Amino acid sequence: MNPPVGETVTITSATIGLFGRYLLSAGKNHIISDQRAGAGGPGEAITAGELLLSSLGSCSLGLIQKTAADQGIGLRDAGTEVSFQRHATDPTRYEWIRIAVRLSGVTASQAEILVGGFTSTCPIYNTLKRGGPVEISWTLS
Repeated sequence: MNPPVGETVTITSATIGLFGRYLLSAGKNHIISDQRAGAGGPGEAITAGELLLSSLGSCSLGLIQKTAADQGIGLRDAGTEVSFQRHATDPTRYEWIRIAVRLSGVTASQAEILVGGFTSTCPIYNTLKRGGPVEISWTLS
């Protein structure tokens, strides 16, 4: 379930004793994430970039299903393939992020409505698309 508008959501992450391996916690859910092997990490668990892509995939499918239910559209099945390409000369950026949506059981006009339900309401997609503000702070312990 999405948090209400204006609600703050926080996850925590921590190193766990193996260089490049991290424990990510969101409420009662915990996953392991790795730094990419190309950046010196183990590269065995899901990486930060893959988590970003996963969040877009999850948000897109959730909002597409919600829009279908709200609009009475008989969506039979849906899936996404989300990818990025690292920028060739600036490793701090992605050249592009692409979301390929696969829908079945709907017409082209219904597909436009369903995808529009995602692109008009997903805060992850819209923050990335708009280049929204990201703040960082640090403390010593």
